[in-house]
Amino acid sequence: MKYRKVTLFILFISIVGCNGNDRSDLPTEQILELTKGFNGDIGIYVKDLESGAEFEVNADTIFPTASMVKIPILVKIFDKIEQGELEYQMELDYGPEPEYEYSGDIISNLIPGTEVSLSELVHMMMSTSNNTASLWNQYLAGTGTEINQWLADHGYVATRVNSRTEDRGEDFETYGWGQTTPREIARLVGQIYRGEVVSSHACEQMYRIMSRNYWDGEALSQIPPTVNVASKNGAVRASRSEVLLVNAPSGDYLFSVITKNQEDSSYEYDNEAWVLIRNLSALLYNHFEPNSNWVPNRELKRYHK
Repeated sequence: MKYRKVTLFILFISIVGCNGNDRSDLPTEQILELTKGFNGDIGIYVKDLESGAEFEVNADTIFPTASMVKIPILVKIFDKIEQGELEYQMELDYGPEPEYEYSGDIISNLIPGTEVSLSELVHMMMSTSNNTASLWNQYLAGTGTEINQWLADHGYVATRVNSRTEDRGEDFETYGWGQTTPREIARLVGQIYRGEVVSSHACEQMYRIMSRNYWDGEALSQIPPTVNVASKNGAVRASRSEVLLVNAPSGDYLFSVITKNQEDSSYEYDNEAWVLIRNLSALLYNHFEPNSNWVPNRELKRYHK
């Protein structure tokens, strides 16, 4: 019996030491070092979902969402489904209608009258980030007006849809399709993870969808492929962004990073912001999983150039 008590005590100390104090002691200095000399504005929000520890840089500053705007679109689509106004597997006829007309992607090249299911549009929006599918979903969700009302009703002050939305013209000129803050976009993903928006089963489906990101060359590339991650990224002109909720072996964590006004507006693999995002993702994974011996495969770079 004494032996058992000693063993349990040692195990308890080990768990507290490895998964408590170490996790909550976020690598703040290293994160700040990554941001030094960045040619542009940057916002970062990090939260350890095990200890509750947080770190932030310009976390309440408004930035362009780029394609991260598709997260609130997704939420409102599922809200419409739960209200009985849409069906997840419903078939739709491609117009194109002016409200979602776009050019240059797979959906926009469909022959008018082609049937597409809502579920396919949702997956195209979130996985490959297809813009025609996204604009179509925005229209089906009640346009940016209804999406913005949902956001306001649920305590989101800065996150809004601007494109093709009444009275958002000036904001569109400043931020593009949508706007958010590092804290708010992370909060929304966290609420989906916890089943706190729309319904618990809708959140589960949304989380599954967000865990199938086609664009895996940046932050995702620094996390083992065997670890589930729900994420969405964005890129537009002088802004790059990514939000991730990582279901790491030792405990889940959440982070977002957004830039604007950056000098490097290229779409090359070594864009300054994408390099920073990869480095931040690697730093955080190694912090939360210090015993992991996994190393990113450098040869994967050839798939993202």
